[in-house]
Amino acid sequence: MAETRSGLWLIAVALAAALAISSQMLGWPWAHYLSKPLATLLLAAMVWTTVSQEPAYRRWVLIGLLWSALGDAFLMLPGDWFVYGLLSFLAAHLAYLWAFRQRAPWLARLLPFALYGLIAAGVLSALWPGVPPALRVPVIVYVAALAAMAAQAAAIAMVRRDRASVLAAVGGASFLLSDALLAWNRFAGPIEAARLWVLSSYWLAQWLIARSVARR
Repeated sequence: MAETRSGLWLIAVALAAALAISSQMLGWPWAHYLSKPLATLLLAAMVWTTVSQEPAYRRWVLIGLLWSALGDAFLMLPGDWFVYGLLSFLAAHLAYLWAFRQRAPWLARLLPFALYGLIAAGVLSALWPGVPPALRVPVIVYVAALAAMAAQAAAIAMVRRDRASVLAAVGGASFLLSDALLAWNRFAGPIEAARLWVLSSYWLAQWLIARSVARR
């Protein structure tokens, strides 16, 4: 029964995400405005209905998804709402980071933090010339939170080695990839089919983190 429900949620989220991606690429604004936050809200609804023996973990993942849905809305609005989207996703990453803290202490393994720190520094150095001065401090804070979230998830996977922790770790890595592609496309130079790659890796990350709530 649980696997059936999971499959139905996957179909619903995948359809909403596919509509969001295709409508943006085809220039159908209202379809995009409806489907983009819907995909993330469907994930929030899935987490809300998931039975979990870790209520604090479930609660913070749900909070992260709700902040993400707000960030989705800001980033798709006409005009430049980038800073508001950045702050919304910063709150989402902090919520995920605190969720992961429920499963293992901070810095449970140092290697993921070292690796993600190097990756974050490399991405920042490549993007730095194109980042406007007014955005440099917010971008540094955001990248640090994103890298810490992904590293904490990876550290948990190394400690616990269960399915849920591995899902969260891959989700964290996918989130970092999505945001790196988004930032590169905005600050460094256009990427061919950027919307496809950014949104695909973004919802893959959100799906994996959401599914990590159900531990076995």
